[in-house]
Parts: sequence; C-alpha cells; structure tokens
Amino acid sequence: MLEDNIVIIGAGPAGLMASQILAKKGFKVQIFEQNKAPGRKFLVAGNGGFNLTHSEELESFIEKYDAPEIREIVKNFDNKKVVDWLSDLGVATYVGSSGKIFPTKNFKPIQVLKAWLDRLEELGVKIHYEHTFIDFDENSVTLKNKENEIKIEYSKLILAMGGGSWKKTGSDAKWIEILKSKNIEITPLESANSGYDTDFKFHQLQGQYLKNIKVSFENNDKIGEVVFTKYGIEGSPIYYLNRFTRKHDFPLIINIDLKPNLSEAEILRQLNGTEKISQVLKRKLKLSTTALNLLKTLDKESYTNIEILSKLIKKFPIEVLSYRPIDEVISTSGGVSFSELNDKLELKKFPNVFCAGEMIDWEAPTGGYLLQACFSTGNWIANQIENS
Repeated sequence: MLEDNIVIIGAGPAGLMASQILAKKGFKVQIFEQNKAPGRKFLVAGNGGFNLTHSEELESFIEKYDAPEIREIVKNFDNKKVVDWLSDLGVATYVGSSGKIFPTKNFKPIQVLKAWLDRLEELGVKIHYEHTFIDFDENSVTLKNKENEIKIEYSKLILAMGGGSWKKTGSDAKWIEILKSKNIEITPLESANSGYDTDFKFHQLQGQYLKNIKVSFENNDKIGEVVFTKYGIEGSPIYYLNRFTRKHDFPLIINIDLKPNLSEAEILRQLNGTEKISQVLKRKLKLSTTALNLLKTLDKESYTNIEILSKLIKKFPIEVLSYRPIDEVISTSGGVSFSELNDKLELKKFPNVFCAGEMIDWEAPTGGYLLQACFSTGNWIANQIENS
C-alpha cells in the first residue's frame, strides 16, 4: 500500500542505515541508486584505512561537528551504538592506536558492505541501480533509468545523495539545482578535509613528512602528521583546521610547532651554546630531516639568529593560498540549510521529504566522524517515521 511505501534516493551509508531501520519496523522500502553498485564512496573511504567511527568520549566527540543540530543527532546514535550495530551485523571491531575504530583485519570494506546488504535483503529492502534522480513533488519522485523516465509515488521520500567530493563515486551534487528550483536554501558547497595550496618554496619538500608536530590557526590546534605535496600541504591536522580557516579570506597563515613538547625557552637554551646551530637542531633537539629542510627555507638572518629561530621552531608560518578543488577532497561543507529542515530533518516546504547525510550543511574532520554522522542522520530520520 502507498502509505507504507518509503523511497530512498542514494545507497550510501545514510540511505542504507535508514532503510535497515525502516524495513525492520515493517515498512516497504525501495532504494534507488544512480551507480551500478551501492556504497561506492563508502568503499573508497576504506582505501586509506577503514575507520568507521572513533572511540573518543562523547563530550569531546560531538565537539568535532560544527553545527549544534548535527551534534544532537550524533548523540542520539553515537559511536558506541555504531559499534553495537556493527556487532549485530557480525562485524567485529577494534580500537586503533589513534582511537579510531576499525573492523578487525579479517573484514575488508567490501565484506562489511556485503554483511550489511545481506541484512537488508533479509529485511526485504529492494535496491534499484542505474536510476538517476530527476525531480520530485509532494507525492512522487521522477527518476531516469537508461533512456526511460519513471515516476514513483511515495509515502515518505528520503534524499541521501551525498556531498560534492569524489565525483567518480557518484557524489556529484546535481541535486543542488533541483532543490534550489524549489526555493530550498542551499549553503554553497566548499572543499572540506582538504589540503592547502601553499607558496612555491614549500613545493621542494614534496613527499616529505612531519610527524608529531602541532598545527595551529588562531586558537585552534591539532597534533599529528602532515605531508608536503607538489602543490602544498596535507594531513589530518590540516583537515581539522579547514572549518576554522573557512571563516577567513585567503591568503592566510597557519603555524607549525616543530617541537610541541619543548618550550621556546628550552629551545633557546639549547641553541645558546658553542655548537653550530645545525648540530644542535639535529643532535640535541632531534629535529627530523623534514623539519631541518623546512627551516632551511628561512632567510639567513632568521636561521642564524637564535632568538628568531627558537620562535620559528615553535611557530613556523606557512602561508596558505586556497583549498584544493572539490573533486579532489574527502568531503564538502555546505548543503541543505538546517533552516529548511524541521527537527525530523524533514523539509519544511515538502512534508514527508527528508534529507540525510552529507547533503545537509554540517562539517566534521576525518577519523570516523564523517561516516558516524551519516549513520546517525539515517538512523534519526528512520526513527521519526512511524507506521500509520
């Protein structure tokens, strides 16, 4: 019957999560996916280490999200509940040294997805592939399958089509123009979890890593590892700063503390001896080769003046010029404004139409936080929908 017909657009983590809960509640659920297979971006995310969430305590965990609305949603279906859900699928997990939560080594990303799809099949969820979202109204959704346009009536419609990064996975954000045409406010998409383009002088360090350093911008900082590239600088501490630099115009300065465990005074004391500066940096301060090469980009006066040098070791300035292009980055900021959604994540202008996952205007760093919020929004919407 129509009153039980739930249509979900997008077979990513948010759409799949919503489908599982709704099917378990007894709804007829159909997912329409434009790719030939589900979870393309979910699988690509596993290429660099398949961290599904993070073990951080909830209070600090939710601070990683920029929007208060998404924080409340994540609190409702948190990292511990994700681990329990994975366990119920038969996916064992472990906590890595950085606190990230991974499936155990005998579970590859494709195996996690298969376990999930098997569960959905058991629940009667139908997934239709190669169906592109064209339009929707108060009662139906229009899709294109090959050369044919089809119109499907729904009782509830869940839009879970992702942001705009990694277009090759199908996350092309073509939905933006469709929603804009219906006067739904969309915060423009921008690169998130992105590297920065930098001044040319840092390009000579391409391929070199700085480990156990602290990157900062204004009052925001993050310890970790960064890598220099042919265009600039990348790494999780860099991605963390995106949300704070977004409020400012480029170019701007971020700073790197090359010795977070030493004070400027202690560094100055070490440098204020009889040994050559280069020997102190290498033998006493034990700076890495990359750190030494970075310091060699300084002008002669800064490198040879120990007062200036000690300050720069603690606060080395890197001028950043821009984010990387959206198609190269891990995720995007922006999307459907929370002002367009009610507490159920339902469009105010279109009751019975919901938005999930990265389509919504929130931002978080890598490390399991992105997938967590996609799981959480799918869960949240499904639990707002009750049987008639």
